[in-house]
Amino acid sequence: MTFELSILGTGSAIPSFGRFSSSQVLHTHNKSFLIDCADGTQFQLRKYGIKTNRMNHWFISHLHGDHCFGIISVLSTMGMLHHTGDIHIHAHPDLAPILKAQLNYFCKDLSFKVHFEPINPLQNEIIYEDRSLTVSTIPLVHSMPTCGFLFQEKEGLPHLNRELLDFYHVGIEDMKKLRAGADFTTADGNIIPNCRFITPPTPPKSYAYCSDTAYSERIIPLIHGVDVLFHEATFAESEAFRTKETLHSTAKQAATIAQKAQVKQLIIGHYSARYADVTPLQNEAKEIFPETLLSFDGMQHKW
Repeated sequence: MTFELSILGTGSAIPSFGRFSSSQVLHTHNKSFLIDCADGTQFQLRKYGIKTNRMNHWFISHLHGDHCFGIISVLSTMGMLHHTGDIHIHAHPDLAPILKAQLNYFCKDLSFKVHFEPINPLQNEIIYEDRSLTVSTIPLVHSMPTCGFLFQEKEGLPHLNRELLDFYHVGIEDMKKLRAGADFTTADGNIIPNCRFITPPTPPKSYAYCSDTAYSERIIPLIHGVDVLFHEATFAESEAFRTKETLHSTAKQAATIAQKAQVKQLIIGHYSARYADVTPLQNEAKEIFPETLLSFDGMQHKW
């Protein structure tokens, strides 16, 4: 199943150069997952035509405003649009009383319920699971409890050779047995080995979101081999001293994590307001990890 990432905001705390702050939507298996929700997210959702009717699980990395100030406005807008599905917000427990006060004051008559799903950003654990995928936390290093999120597709069933199924007139029950590893016995008693019918399942896909964080090699085992890694790259190397003060990363550091984790693709973002042109950040990252993409507001990436 295709993963499609819609990036709504690529800036950091101070909006600049037309960049909104952090927010993304991951679409897969007929569901949409909101990842962080900065102020302005409701405008970006409308601008880029992203439907919210299946966006029922939201994942908030931490409680800095440039990652969560947009929550109440998106909920209010969805209420005015008569959204009906319940919303589950996975976040640090401190968000619940803050948002409940806002909901009680501004959104008393929502057409749906809002459920708070507390998470511990300091632990690596599965916080969401359905038939198709899991979402796990990735503990990060920042000035407050912060985590990234790993979206992992579950391995599917092995594929069956349609031509052989038709040739031998294999029924549904025998198909189930083939998927379970059994050989096939024809009507005249001949045994056809299972391996002739079966090919391996499509490799499961994955996406890791890591923002905001200082350079941390502790995340490498958790994101090893993912298809796509989004890693913050707030600064260029010339401002590397700022990473220690702010617990953010440079583009080079993001690329080093991608290289050591052997990911397939790196997307960088969360740019400091000091950079009008972020191409130099990509250039610095590509010196370490050539498969680096610059994120931009409105970017869509499929794999």
